[in-house]
Amino acid sequence: MSDHKIFGKLFLSIGAMKAGTTWLYAVLERHPELHFTPEKELHYFYHKYVDRNLLSEKRRLREAHDRYLPRFDPERANIDKVRFNIRWLNAYLDRTVDDLWYRSLFLMNERQTYACDFSNLHAHLPAEAWGHILQNSEKLRVLYTMRDPVKRLWSHTKFHLQMTNELHKLENWGPGDFLGFVKKRHIWENAEYGRVLRTLKAALPRENWKAIFYEDIHSDQRGMLRRIEDFLGIAPFDYPEGILSRRFTESVKYEMPAFFPEIVAEDVARIKQEVRDEGFELPAKWG
Repeated sequence: MSDHKIFGKLFLSIGAMKAGTTWLYAVLERHPELHFTPEKELHYFYHKYVDRNLLSEKRRLREAHDRYLPRFDPERANIDKVRFNIRWLNAYLDRTVDDLWYRSLFLMNERQTYACDFSNLHAHLPAEAWGHILQNSEKLRVLYTMRDPVKRLWSHTKFHLQMTNELHKLENWGPGDFLGFVKKRHIWENAEYGRVLRTLKAALPRENWKAIFYEDIHSDQRGMLRRIEDFLGIAPFDYPEGILSRRFTESVKYEMPAFFPEIVAEDVARIKQEVRDEGFELPAKWG
């Protein structure tokens, strides 16, 4: 491919929510060949193809105010890091949100190979979006992560209620309440693994995408990291043991109700079969 494609070498992680993508992000950002922006989830392609309000000026200003405006101690701060953050924020707040805007967010150095973007919303892109991304990338690699559907739904439910200060619902809800909640689009679409796999298969050559399982990540962390490095074509890296053992964005500890697996059993059986139909062997822990 031409070396002047606008997106250059692009690595997109599009794993389902609560399927280990934050852990992967925290670990892989240590790799010297991988470049990440200050924001883990840019959501640009979802904005471009699905929801044009996602990166509106007001939303970006709110994000800048709440999360990105530099807050630092002048006595301790690293001036180069502060300069980098200000440069990045300037690009993020640029008025025209287009392909050039997206590329401008990756302030890469000469040692870095891939611009990296971890956004779960990109799992729900239409096929034409993937065609555009592939055509405009020098090299594209897409990683999709799946997790036991029941455990992922339960974790996603707890996490959402925790973030919205509604944890009391875990005590009060019955089967109908839980089912109504998990069937909401922003929750349930993350469970439709088969649909994502079919879209990737139809839209991208097989060498451009890889699907993995949350359970396999944590049964052999270093082995999985080596397989991801091989998929990207980058050198092996010795990740610190301390970062491998950490857990990120864990939701509140609350035991899953005995009835929860039953209310989603029919859909879960279908989802598992769809994953098998795409040629994947399910982890034993999926049951």
